[in-house]
Amino acid sequence: MLNRKTENLLTRCITENKENVYRLAYSYVRNKDDALDIVQDSIYKAMTHIELLKNPDAMKSWFYRIVVNTSLDFLRRNKKIDTMDHEMIETYSPGTEDVYSDMDLKRTLEDLPVKYRSVIVLRYFEDLKIEEVAEVLNENVNTIKTRLYQALQLLRVKMKDDTSKEIT
Repeated sequence: MLNRKTENLLTRCITENKENVYRLAYSYVRNKDDALDIVQDSIYKAMTHIELLKNPDAMKSWFYRIVVNTSLDFLRRNKKIDTMDHEMIETYSPGTEDVYSDMDLKRTLEDLPVKYRSVIVLRYFEDLKIEEVAEVLNENVNTIKTRLYQALQLLRVKMKDDTSKEIT
């Protein structure tokens, strides 16, 4: 029988982090409905596999790992399909005002390989510590530090290239 305290911890973790978890899923799939499906699937997986959690203190990173893996599974299953939601279509439509001041950064992030994008999103957008990012991605802390450094270098180069293209 499942420990009631662990169930309550999971429920609280899901409730307190619902916006962050949605944003994390959205950062992978860039579609509102798909992100909601991923969150729903992740909650189901967490609820049905809670007995696999060995340390209740690591609940948040355990749940984030489920969200990341569910997002990656979704991307693998739907590799050939690249859809845009209504907001993205409006954003790219001619004559519409660019409501995203950081659209270049967003596009540049999307162009990064998943292993780098994951580290950037978890560290800077989800505000996780490097140790937590390592736990979520099931990687060594030093590997995460290296990927973070490499990702920042790639972002810097891509942003500089994009800026120089606009100037010429």
